[in-house]
Amino acid sequence: MISFIIPAHNEQAGIGRTLQAIHDAARTVGQPYEIIVADDASTDATAEIARRHGATVVPVNHRQIAATRNSGGRAAQGERLFFVDADTTINSGVVAAALRTMDKGAAGGGTSARFEGDVPLYAPLLLWWFGWFLRLAGIAGGAFMFCTRDAFHAVGGFDERLFGAEDAAMSWALRREGRFVVLWRHVRTSGRRTRGIRGVQMLGTLILMGVFPGMLRRRSSVKKVWYDSNREDQHKILDTLTAQAANIILLLITVVAVTNPIWDRIAWLRSLSDGPAGTIRFVINIFICHAGLALWPCAYLLGRELFRQTRWLERLKQVVVLGLCLRLAWVCTWGVICFWPWFYHWWTHSLNG
Repeated sequence: MISFIIPAHNEQAGIGRTLQAIHDAARTVGQPYEIIVADDASTDATAEIARRHGATVVPVNHRQIAATRNSGGRAAQGERLFFVDADTTINSGVVAAALRTMDKGAAGGGTSARFEGDVPLYAPLLLWWFGWFLRLAGIAGGAFMFCTRDAFHAVGGFDERLFGAEDAAMSWALRREGRFVVLWRHVRTSGRRTRGIRGVQMLGTLILMGVFPGMLRRRSSVKKVWYDSNREDQHKILDTLTAQAANIILLLITVVAVTNPIWDRIAWLRSLSDGPAGTIRFVINIFICHAGLALWPCAYLLGRELFRQTRWLERLKQVVVLGLCLRLAWVCTWGVICFWPWFYHWWTHSLNG
């Protein structure tokens, strides 16, 4: 039997679509299945809607995503566990691919996601770009993850010390038990965390998490990004001047980050270097270099995980990823080192006329 596990807190607006998509996908695959909704202290109609859609509701009061996922996983009866976020719609293709992967001996895996609904222009591009790095690192996001029941219990489930990035920790833990596969198919998930000023909060928190991984153990540090229960007005992009300005800035940063490798290789892009576009690119790259310092703690975590890995093929993959991470970290560090002396001389020269 297949078990679909959905952690939920105040998800009445979208959980019905999520559950219907699971029913449609499971019926197409043609295997017995169950749906478990781990209802984490919801104050709305989440549990009622879940029961109407034939789900088993497991009431919990953790207010922590890892513990809520684990409560659902422990209640599951299936031999194959699928963890699906409450704002995510899956399809039969991704479920069938996951089952084939586990039939071939994989301990688990996941897939990438695409945003649905109205989102700022930068969001799909950033998600696509960031997704490649996650794929190289062998990490799947929590929107859709799967594993065998044996692997889930062998690793002890999701790390309940973490209030965020528990999906990355779970990915690495499963890789120590066997193959972990990031599928090429994708699911659709809500882009509500990118709307309005929340997008800036999310990216800022992600950068800080890279620099200070310890903040993932404190709920207060990630509360506004992952634990804010205000769902009512998140179906539209906030139409405020601040939100629009933030979206434009993030779009520019994303475009520059994605196009940096080809900027100096295409003639018409090179021709822009001496104009306003070049100045904007310079300023954005300085910001990227400073944000890129977060790659050093990431490299440390990758290195620590390398020594915990027992499978040689996975070790080889992680060596490649670690090398890339160290290379990018050094490039960013060198950019910061070069910038501040230049800025000091430029500033003093400006003050002196």
